[in-house]
Amino acid sequence: MIDRVELWIVIVGMGLGSFGLRFMFTGFIGDRNLPPWVLRHLRYTAVAVLPGLVAPLVMWPAATNGQTDLPRLIAAIVTLGLGYFTKNVIVAICGGAATLAFGLLFLG
Repeated sequence: MIDRVELWIVIVGMGLGSFGLRFMFTGFIGDRNLPPWVLRHLRYTAVAVLPGLVAPLVMWPAATNGQTDLPRLIAAIVTLGLGYFTKNVIVAICGGAATLAFGLLFLG
C-alpha cells in the first residue's frame, strides 16, 4: 500500500506535468501562427492516435480474456470500409457499432 503523502505527491506531480504539456501549446505559442509544415503534421495526429487506441480493443479484447473473436474483427473491417468509402465518421461509427451488436448477438 502506498503512503498517503506519496500518493498525493504523485497526483499533484502528474497534474502539474499534464498542465505543463498543455500549456506549452496554448500558453506559449497559442497566439502565434504556426509554420505550414507543423500544421500539416498536426492534421494527422488524430489519425495516428486512434488506431493505437482501437487496435488492442479489437485484437486483444478484455471481454474475451485477450482472445481475438470474429464479431470484433468484422466490426472493425466494416467500420474501416464505411469510413473509407463514405468519408463520414458518424456513418462509420454507427455502422461499426451496429455490426458489432449484431455480430455479438448472432455469432456469440
